[in-house]
Amino acid sequence: MIMQGTAVNAAAIVIGSALGLKAGHLISSKVRGTVMSGLGLAVLLIGIQLAFKSQQPMIIIGSLIGGGIIGELLGIEARLEALGNWIGDRFKGSGKISEGFVTASLLYCVGAMAIMGALQDGLGSRPDILYAKAALDGIASVALASTLGAGVLFSALPLFAYQGAITLSATLAQQILTPVVVQEMNAVGGLLILAIGLDMLGVKRVPVGNLLPAVFLAPPLVMLFVS
Repeated sequence: MIMQGTAVNAAAIVIGSALGLKAGHLISSKVRGTVMSGLGLAVLLIGIQLAFKSQQPMIIIGSLIGGGIIGELLGIEARLEALGNWIGDRFKGSGKISEGFVTASLLYCVGAMAIMGALQDGLGSRPDILYAKAALDGIASVALASTLGAGVLFSALPLFAYQGAITLSATLAQQILTPVVVQEMNAVGGLLILAIGLDMLGVKRVPVGNLLPAVFLAPPLVMLFVS
């Protein structure tokens, strides 16, 4: 069912926020850290599974190199950080509800998992990426809501609108996104998700934001070089 992954993701945020508001103070930081490490391993697994589906490794290499250059020239990672800082400063004096809403919305909507998960959902595959993201966001919501309050709960609304828009766009673009194109896009996205897992486990910080254009560079490369 289209939008199922995004619906589950939004529901996880609402449930996690409610738990955080009611009982977040009862969960120790040690328990949260252990659970997040386990989820990091799960994210690694999803990334590896997607990456190994590629049949055109040169397309993946070209996409990552080209996408990385585009991302660095555009300064996507720095711009995302600047946006977060600007919004945080703008809402700093307006109370915890606004701060929690803005902080959580940025956290949940920005990243490779949101984009790749929504694309996977819109192209008719089982939205495993968004299911994993739902688990991550649900755990994060418990922690955020226990400190930043009810605003975190309302971040489910922009997430639903953002990921839903990507999902519906992918549905409309199915004629262009052939199985081969989708396979290579998923492989590129899988490598970015793998990088997120490495970051979660504290192994290596990769500038995933600057590599995001690689996902959208894969389709034209497939159309040009794969018959």
